[in-house]
Amino acid sequence: MTATRSSPEKKAIEKEPKRPTRAEVLAAAGRTVPDVIPPGLRVLFCGINPGLYSGATGHHFARPGNRFWPVLHAAGFTPRVLKPWEELELLEWGYGITNLVARATATAAELSKEEFVAGGRRLERKVKRYQPEWVAVVGIGAYRAAFGRPRAVVGPQPERLGTARLWLLPQPSGLNANHQMPELTASFRELREAPG
Repeated sequence: MTATRSSPEKKAIEKEPKRPTRAEVLAAAGRTVPDVIPPGLRVLFCGINPGLYSGATGHHFARPGNRFWPVLHAAGFTPRVLKPWEELELLEWGYGITNLVARATATAAELSKEEFVAGGRRLERKVKRYQPEWVAVVGIGAYRAAFGRPRAVVGPQPERLGTARLWLLPQPSGLNANHQMPELTASFRELREAPG
């Protein structure tokens, strides 16, 4: 799958946007970040929900220090470390991004179990519509809450989401000290190397 963009469009996308002010970040509570999903992806990455920094910028995994983009590169998904504002380039390699819960919060602890369950149902509808090969939920606790799987562990899951196979990945937030970069990279690489 190839994203088509003219050179001026690509330059506009790749230009680093102005960093949001603290007030702009705080004002982003409740905002949403657009999905990056066309039909037929190899992997649809599904985050927990946008943080306030992502809500302020309109880009996924945007907070400086979030390890999602470096981990994607280290695991071999991308040929270089993408910046959050370059997220549309994922489409060139068959990857996309969505979230379980759409609204931006300071932390995922602000989300209710009901929001996770409703987010799981929304994700099922998206998967039915766009039919990715894999859905990779990035966040163990969020996956357990959304799908009622309290003992789920990182790696491939026995159940499917519609026709898509499921993979559970650790949350790459810089705040997640439980998983360091080598462990994150190994988990992401295992998914990249999974048979098609």
